[in-house]
Parts: sequence; C-alpha cells; structure tokens
Amino acid sequence: MKGFFKWFKSNTKIKRWILLIIIGILLCLYGMTEVLTSKQMEFINLAKIAGVFVVGFICIVYSIIAIQKRTLEILVENSDKRANDETSNLKTLIFNKKVYNQGPKVVAIGGGAGLNSVLKGLKNYTDNITAIVTVSDYGEPKTESRKMLDTLPLDDVKGSIIALSSDEEAMEKLMNFKFNSGRLANLSFSDMYFLAMNTLYNDFTESVKESQNIFNMTGKVLPVTLEEIKICAELEDGTVIESKDKIPELINDTTSRISRIFITPSNCRPAPGVIEAIMEADAIVIGPGSLYTNVIPNLLVKGVAKAIKDSKAFKIYVSNLMTEPGQTDNYTLSEHIKAINEHVGKGVIQYCIYDTGEIMPEYIRKYNMEGAELVEQDVSKVKVEGVSLIQRNLSHIENGKIRHNPDAIAASIIQLICDDLKFNNMENNAQYMMLNKKLKSSKKSLKKQTKDNKKNVKSQKGKRSKTGKSKFFDKYSERIKSIRESEMKQEERQKQLQKKK
Repeated sequence: MKGFFKWFKSNTKIKRWILLIIIGILLCLYGMTEVLTSKQMEFINLAKIAGVFVVGFICIVYSIIAIQKRTLEILVENSDKRANDETSNLKTLIFNKKVYNQGPKVVAIGGGAGLNSVLKGLKNYTDNITAIVTVSDYGEPKTESRKMLDTLPLDDVKGSIIALSSDEEAMEKLMNFKFNSGRLANLSFSDMYFLAMNTLYNDFTESVKESQNIFNMTGKVLPVTLEEIKICAELEDGTVIESKDKIPELINDTTSRISRIFITPSNCRPAPGVIEAIMEADAIVIGPGSLYTNVIPNLLVKGVAKAIKDSKAFKIYVSNLMTEPGQTDNYTLSEHIKAINEHVGKGVIQYCIYDTGEIMPEYIRKYNMEGAELVEQDVSKVKVEGVSLIQRNLSHIENGKIRHNPDAIAASIIQLICDDLKFNNMENNAQYMMLNKKLKSSKKSLKKQTKDNKKNVKSQKGKRSKTGKSKFFDKYSERIKSIRESEMKQEERQKQLQKKK
C-alpha cells in the first residue's frame, strides 16, 4: 500500500491529472445525461451538449497521456539523480541522460579534501571525469590494517571514490568501516576490498577502474603511479625531510622555508591510462589541496607534466583558500603558482580560479590560532607568471570549517568549456545546450546561497539573545576570547624560544 500512496505525493505531479480525468468523466456523463433525459432539443442546446462532451473526452485522453509521460519522467529521474529540477520534462531528462555520457572530459589532479570538492561539483555536469591521485602515505606510519594485508596507501583513492559515488554518506561509512572483533579485528573494509580486486584482476589500475561499475560511480579514479612513492622536502638551509608529519615541526625549529619537493623513486612511471586521460581531456584541473604533498608530487611523476603541457585542454589551477602551517606559511597566490612552475616548468597552468568571497572573521580566527591565514591575492604578480585569472566566490562554511564550494568550482570550469563552444559557433551543439542549462540553474542556486548568507549575518546583528545582548555581541565576545588565547599561545612560544637560547 505504501508504494500505491507514493503516487499521490505532491512531487510526483500525478494528482492534477487524476483530478482532470474525474472532471472529464463528469462532463461526459453530464452530456450523455442531457441527451437521454431531454424530450425536445434545439440545435443550440445540442451544440452545447456536444461541446461539453467533447471537452470532457479531451480532458480524459489528455490526462491519460500526461500520466504516462509523467510516469516515464519519474523513471528517468530515479535513474539520474542530477536531473530532478522543476523544469525537467521527459524530453530534457532523456536528452540530459544521453549527453552526460558524452559530456566534456575533465581530468582532476591532486588529493585530499580539495580534490574531492572539485569531483563533487563536476559529477553534476558530466560522466567523463578522471581523478588522478597520489599513492603515498607521506611518510606516516602504516596502519595495522595495511601491515596485516600489505596494501598500498590508498587514502586519496578512497576519498575520490567517495566523492564520485551517488550516495557519498553511505560510501564513506562503507570505505571507513573497520572490524573490531573476531579474526578480522583492526582490518579496514577498503583495504580488504582493494586487495581482493587486485588479486581478482591481477592489475591494480584495472581493479580501481572496475570499481566505477561496482560502486555505480560517476567517473573513474586512477593512481598516478603503481609504485608507492615517498614525498621528501628539502629546505632552503639544506635540511632534507622524509616524513610529512615532521615538516611543520622542523620548519618551525629551523625557520627555513621549503626549497623543493622531490619523490622517491624519482623515475617512477605513470599508471596505465593516466597519460591517455590527460591527452584526451577537454579540461585539466590542478588543485586545490596541499601544495607540496597533494599537488606537486603528482606532477613530478615521469611524463605527467609534459603530457599536460602538450594537451590542448584548458589547464586550470584552483587556488587554496588558506595557507598551510609548516608548508606554505605567508604564501601569496603568486607564490603558490610560482612553486608549481619552478618544479615542473611553465605551461601547466593557463587559468587560475581564486576566491573573492567574504568569510566571517570568527572562522578566520580559528585558523589563525593554528597558524593558517587567508591566501593573499596578489593579482599583478600572478599575471607576470602568464596566468589568466578568474574571480569567483569559492568559499563556504561546512561543519564549522572554511571549504571550497563544489558547485562554484564546477560552474567556473564548465563556463570555460561553454565559452569555447560558443566561440566556435556551437550553440546548437547538444553538449553546449545541456551544460548551459545546468550552468543557469547553478548560478541561480549560488546567488540564492549568497543572499541567504548575507541575510543571516544581518539578522544576527539585529536580534537579541536570551542574555539580553545581541547575537553580534556574543559572536564578538567569542572573537575577543580567541584573540586572547592566540596571544597567550604566542607568548608561550616566545618564552620557549628564549629558554632554548
């Protein structure tokens, strides 16, 4: 019975047609009754009765057709979660379903939360996404699960699979599930899964590719290399660091910046399919993410940077929002780009998407206390590097943290592709029409989000809290408290440095 009553929910849009069928039946019955009960009938009355009967009959036929059409729309919507907006109809839904499969080919290179934000946004526009990620534990100790199963460090692969899945929450729970009893105690499901797939296909890259079908993912994930790489940092004073977790500590102790990043083995080859994906791409996205541990290491794998330079795709770098303590302290936007160019040479970045949004000071202070700051947008110096800039409101608050807005990043990337199609007089191209329609819908949604955020800030300034003070005052008090805590920590650090001297 539950399934039956679902057809009468407002979002199914079926009730209106059932009502129209009832009206049509009543009109037909009225016409028939008038004909049967009338003893004498003039031509005018006969015409009226015939008109009522025809209108009723048309209502019945039209409603039956509309119900069948809407039923097909619901079936398509359920098979494609991306096409469920209010303007969807049968023609556009089936059209979109086809074009998604033939959508632009986008390669995203990096790792961590930044790459996952890009993937989450892009999967709303195309199925042809390839995530290229590092296979490294960055010098961190192996987990018990990895020791027991002798598997590669696959945190970035796992994160990308979660980002590209249709149900991210359920996939995250599954991939992060760890057995805590019996013979499987301390074993991770994801490690067991990849070990089983690698054994089954006898090829790690192929096993990761096949996960696209098994998990019903949008796009695919490729490891940048099949070899486990070690990411090392050399500081300006000559110190070499071989463990990621020691980088911030040693940099703070030596007060020396990172001079270069290198990987060992230095001659590792790219995994099968990586170079091909880059060469066939319509757009290549680098970042956002940890500059020296997520972004640059992928570009150092043999042949990757050259393939990007040789590719005819748009080469886009998505700027970080905040600096990273112990890695990019006080780095400006131009210094991020300069670091990439110094490692792999110019030509891997054509465009840079950077943030122009406003973030509430309370959230920035939380990052300041940990040593992170907003990335300074030194636009004039970026232009010297030969990079075209794209301004966007990229930032939003997610679970109390400053994060990249997946929709804003994806819309900026797809806009470049659309502009190129338009420049080549391809406005009637199926791909352009679908992408342009999605972009308009996304822009409306992003504008609404921005307006809602501004309204919330204004309302917080005006409203009164239970203590009798304004909410703005409460927030300001928290800010003062965080500043004091930050100052106390700085004083403690200075005392410790003086003791060392």
